[in-house]
Amino acid sequence: MNWEQLLSLKRQGDTSKRLRIEQDDTRLGFEVDYDRIIFSSAFRSLQDKTQVIPLSKTDFVHTRLTHSLEVSVVGRSIGRLVGKKIIEKYPHLKAVHGFQANDFGAIVAAASLAHDIGNPPFGHSGEKAIGEYFSIGKGQQYKDQLSVKEWQDLVDFEGNANGFSVLTASRPGIEGGLRISYATLGAFMKYPKESLPKKPTSNIADKKYGFFQNDKVFFQDVALELGMIPNKDGEDIGFERHPLAYLVEAADDICYTIIDFEDGINLGLVSEDFALEYLIKLVKDSIDAAKYNTLTTKEDRISYLRALAIGSLINDAVKVFIENEEAILEGRFPYALTDKSKYKVQMDDIIKLSVKNIYQSREVIEKEIVGYQIIQTLLDKFITAFNNKFEGNSSNYDKLLLKMLPEKFLEEKEDLYQRLLHICHFVSLLTDGNALELYETINGRKTN
Repeated sequence: MNWEQLLSLKRQGDTSKRLRIEQDDTRLGFEVDYDRIIFSSAFRSLQDKTQVIPLSKTDFVHTRLTHSLEVSVVGRSIGRLVGKKIIEKYPHLKAVHGFQANDFGAIVAAASLAHDIGNPPFGHSGEKAIGEYFSIGKGQQYKDQLSVKEWQDLVDFEGNANGFSVLTASRPGIEGGLRISYATLGAFMKYPKESLPKKPTSNIADKKYGFFQNDKVFFQDVALELGMIPNKDGEDIGFERHPLAYLVEAADDICYTIIDFEDGINLGLVSEDFALEYLIKLVKDSIDAAKYNTLTTKEDRISYLRALAIGSLINDAVKVFIENEEAILEGRFPYALTDKSKYKVQMDDIIKLSVKNIYQSREVIEKEIVGYQIIQTLLDKFITAFNNKFEGNSSNYDKLLLKMLPEKFLEEKEDLYQRLLHICHFVSLLTDGNALELYETINGRKTN
């Protein structure tokens, strides 16, 4: 792969390439991506979507929105630092093509901002609830009417693939979704493959999948325009990662490791003594002991350690990327950057404690159970009504139910797979609160 192609400013619907040197310096071309994402309704809905604690009203706790903003800040820093070194190594990128270190930061920041935009309500259990509706629930009835890859899209419903659809799918009056640059879409695609084949692999890019069958034509267009390296044979579609996807992943890994841990501390699920023991290992080379000893509250002490820890992990991620840049460009780096971090053991220790004390806490488990019931009920009711409408045998209840769909979800879908995916998409874009309210309405518990 080469950086000139990888930094493509082309957007969905463009008939010719765009060049960095043609852009208005008052608003860099890649900064437009950030603006379009942050003003989108799908991004706004993240303010009421679970990061760790579903349906939590606690001020301390991060939502998907605050998490995404923090990941974008970390991503921008990593991108700029990497960009500075890449421009130094390949000066023609600036001299000939007009690229700057800030372009790398803008791409990674925008992709990081969008990294959770396709996640359903109620956290990762929301993805599982959608998948299990089809694999072991009432949705099993549709299996024989779909191709194996269409079926896999549904039983293994994936927020990353849904996010690609959010960013790119056409909407009434908006051709090509948000019209994000191909470079930012490439950085967004952490898992550039389809849902099958699904087999054990050591390549981090094969851990999940990145697009639905509905979006594969445009996905291929983006990957080929960027010069990404194909890694699948025959009819199976898959590519090695865009290099900047490693930076988006690192920013996410850093934030959920450190900031989810901080949430657990502030909620009292992790003791401050544990926090000091675990975080101090990340910051021992940069901590100012005199300053730390002047901090009088737990919140201030933890915030100080968190900031230093994130700084340590940012610098380490940049170092790992630059050391392996050539292998990454050749598609020979099947790891996350944090897998090769000198802090990997410390990060793993923090994650293990977070899983035990936070992710598996009773409050989280109870609300994930509620989320399962809500999501599967909504899927069943709306899929049934949507299919009945297509088949011409809608009941009055079906007609009333479909009036609850937003206008953009009323479009006709003749193909069964598209109808099923359409309703999954609708449910996935609901906030936790909207999903709960709709569930109560359907069950007759809400009358005003």
